[in-house]
Amino acid sequence: MKLSTFDYLLFFSWLTLGLVGLVAIYSATQGEMHIDTHLAGNFSRQVIHVLLGLALIMLMFFTTPQTYLNFTWLLYGVTIVFAVLTILFGVEVAGEKNWLNIFGFRLQISEFMKTAAILAVAAYLNTNRKAHAGEFSTIAIIVTILMIPVVFITIMGDTGTSLIYFFLIPFLLFWAGLPFGYTLIMIAPGILAYFTVVNWVVAIVLAVLIPLVVFVLEKKPILTFFAFIVSLMVVIGIQVALLEVLQPHQRSRVEAFVNPAADPQGAGWNVIQAKTAIGSGGLYGKGFMQGTQTQLRFLPEQQTDFIFCVISEEFGFLGAGFVLFLYLILISRMLFIARTHKHPFAQTVGYGFAVIFLVHIIINLGSAMALLPIIGVPLPLLSYGGSSFLNFSIMVGILMNFEMHERDFSIYT
Repeated sequence: MKLSTFDYLLFFSWLTLGLVGLVAIYSATQGEMHIDTHLAGNFSRQVIHVLLGLALIMLMFFTTPQTYLNFTWLLYGVTIVFAVLTILFGVEVAGEKNWLNIFGFRLQISEFMKTAAILAVAAYLNTNRKAHAGEFSTIAIIVTILMIPVVFITIMGDTGTSLIYFFLIPFLLFWAGLPFGYTLIMIAPGILAYFTVVNWVVAIVLAVLIPLVVFVLEKKPILTFFAFIVSLMVVIGIQVALLEVLQPHQRSRVEAFVNPAADPQGAGWNVIQAKTAIGSGGLYGKGFMQGTQTQLRFLPEQQTDFIFCVISEEFGFLGAGFVLFLYLILISRMLFIARTHKHPFAQTVGYGFAVIFLVHIIINLGSAMALLPIIGVPLPLLSYGGSSFLNFSIMVGILMNFEMHERDFSIYT
């Protein structure tokens, strides 16, 4: 192990987040006020997950760059095989057939497919150094690599995880050389769809501004007209869907997202309780295992989707700010490794992993604060879940390995 190149900041931010997650999970599942015997074992299981994550990171130090360069496509294929096995023989929980029992352990393959897909895109771009995202063939190959997991994950019923890939596609294409104007057109439908639901006036303004920005960047009237048509169709299409296509219960969910108070005992319950927990913590919090929303189980799925609410209620603004500071360090180090590394494979992987972490954080925190719909995306390294924690740990370990073995990359093509 080369201690001189050991990334202490990245490692200790990972370790501290894992330990903070253990504290929050303990309070969420074994609080003194209202112990849930079904959930009580989650804390001990998460301890095992953290120890396994540590073992995986240690294992990464003895792995050479050649291993990643030579076995990436094999790993990608293995995850596809496990996805098929999950669809055929998996365990269904809450409408999602997303878990596969292997020797008594439940494996959520959709988590590991994120890592495999990013490595596969990086391998393709490394092998085809002249590939440029301005070429249709490059776009088609990158999109195919990322969309194959999406198909399997969607069949499993894990909509939240499949949405993560739609953030990855425009970013990785942009990294591969796709002009910013084209990238903006790719992400515009998502932006416009969100604001059409939240505030249709803002959506209309953006539908005009986005084509103007595309024209300024690309100076192509046809592309600008295309961007305007796409923007207009998205805004009109969402409005029509809200008024005419969606069923009453589906519309109620959308209305609960925009205005949770409209159905406080039903669709708006989760968001209201989450916001109450975050807001009631104050500056210092109510104290460990003293949060009423947490201990009385007002928070749904508080050890997974709403773990940040537990931290905010019991440790206050300072505790929540500390968690965000740790994420800032972790993602900054990932971006630093990606930016400074000399090998294109490591660069692509570094940026891809950083995007995965960032998107998870934004979606999870946005859901907890009613800024985004609740889609069940875990908070990296904090939420309970073995597959999620181990996959994020693998990402951290791979990037630490890349930084430690940067010189060794020069002998591989």
